Amino acid sequence: MTENAPAPAGAAAPYDAVVLAGGAARRLGGADKPGLRVGGRALLDRVLAACAGAATTVVVAAPRPACRPVRWTRENPPGAGPVAALEAGLRLTTAAQTVVLSADLPFLEPATLDRLLTTLRNTGADGALLTDADGRDQPLVAAYRTAALRRELAALAAASDGLTGLPLRRLTGALRLTRVPDPLASFDCDTWDDLVNARARIREHGHVLDEWISAVKDELGIDLDVDIRGLLDLARDAAHGVDRPAAPLTTFLVGYAAARGGGGPEAVAEAARKAAALAKRWERENAADDAGSSGPDAG
Repeated sequence: MTENAPAPAGAAAPYDAVVLAGGAARRLGGADKPGLRVGGRALLDRVLAACAGAATTVVVAAPRPACRPVRWTRENPPGAGPVAALEAGLRLTTAAQTVVLSADLPFLEPATLDRLLTTLRNTGADGALLTDADGRDQPLVAAYRTAALRRELAALAAASDGLTGLPLRRLTGALRLTRVPDPLASFDCDTWDDLVNARARIREHGHVLDEWISAVKDELGIDLDVDIRGLLDLARDAAHGVDRPAAPLTTFLVGYAAARGGGGPEAVAEAARKAAALAKRWERENAADDAGSSGPDAG
């Protein structure tokens, strides 16, 4: 049974995540696909950032450095295919819902997973998966009821004398699925052309700043949401009202002050507010001096 569902908004229920990162990447000539970088970040790290809200994240692959702590496991035998890998990952999960993801999704966002999990909860289906720009199912960008996955995996193993080499459609074909169209979040990097296209997209106007800030936060180990527009306005005011080099130095000092003040978004906002007010006072004072005035703004 299948259906196409609208994407309801709202907070998602607690969930675990299983990320399949051990494929052979044959269309990439056997390259280490999870380690390929888009926007300066490894594809695997981009996926792990998107599912950072999971209670437990299991990556099915040989262990490697990652942007956050995860649990590692392997299918038995290694290379046994996605169904066997999924079964291995599920052994380490406990939540009632599990998101199942491939490790090559450059545009996956936490909001996409919230959307899938909320859809799953509201429809009563066994799973909610994305469809791509051509309407094709993407079972590795999906949220499932963990019990349903375990039930069908056990049935498949019994009927097929194991799970090695089985295609995912053998598993998903037995589930009641809800489909959520999302051409961007479902985009995966199967080929070198896909990788080039993903890298080009994040350099487009309207994307590059958010991508850069996300990359910097990952690189520095910072998990902090700040008012980017407000900081840019501060930098503009400092450059215009004081001197151009004042912009980067002022924003650095705001960050330093915020760290001393507790390091949260409120501390950043307060430090930025004070610095912006100072830049405005500085500009008014300079304007008054240039006009030969000694009015109240110049004192």
